[in-house]
Amino acid sequence: MKGNAVEVNRPNMTKQSKRFRALASQRTEDALPLATAVEKLKKFGNTKFDQTVEIHMRLGVDPKQADQIIRGSVVLPHGIGRTQRVAVFAKGDMAAAAKEAGADVVGQEDLAQKIKDGWTEFDVCIAAPDMMGLVGPLGKVLGPRGLMPSPRAGTVTPDVPRVVKEYKAGKVEFRNDNGGIVHAVVGKMSFDAPQLKDNIETFINFVLHLKPQSIKGTYVKSVAVCATMSPSVRIAI
Repeated sequence: MKGNAVEVNRPNMTKQSKRFRALASQRTEDALPLATAVEKLKKFGNTKFDQTVEIHMRLGVDPKQADQIIRGSVVLPHGIGRTQRVAVFAKGDMAAAAKEAGADVVGQEDLAQKIKDGWTEFDVCIAAPDMMGLVGPLGKVLGPRGLMPSPRAGTVTPDVPRVVKEYKAGKVEFRNDNGGIVHAVVGKMSFDAPQLKDNIETFINFVLHLKPQSIKGTYVKSVAVCATMSPSVRIAI
């Protein structure tokens, strides 16, 4: 993309299919109103499987500054089109409540050892505050995978059952990368256009509310959405 457009990694053109090249010829460099962008993206859904839809927001932040890290979690109104696997560190009544809320695995020392041994077959890790002494040493395993529980992301919480239910209902967690770009799943191509629009709008508005006070210039430089096997479409903010 030109200018400040979000760069979405795609295969080298020599390896792209005839289908993808045909779709790419239909794209525009112009940033479109959200509803129009969603309708255009939906036209790229001619695959035999239900493609995942992602949003990519290029932000005017300095990732090296701790006070400019954009991180959080938000419940999307229509979920993300799949059930997330949730692991929980809790004990006693809290552990029982987490299981009842739908957690896929709940544990303490046993779960910590399993993760140390390399098991990370879950999408979200949630911890009660009194479990952080046990969870902290797992940072080397969970951190690089974006799975480390964090108070800022809401995954270290005294209300574990509520957070489990939120992730099961379609909550997404995000953090800007080293290039200042925030990436997140916002649905599936099988969603109707109003559902995708609602999810994308909810996500964008949430990120807008996280603007650090230390940023004086442009906060959101560009926004684009794409699907698993589609070109990206820019959204006007």
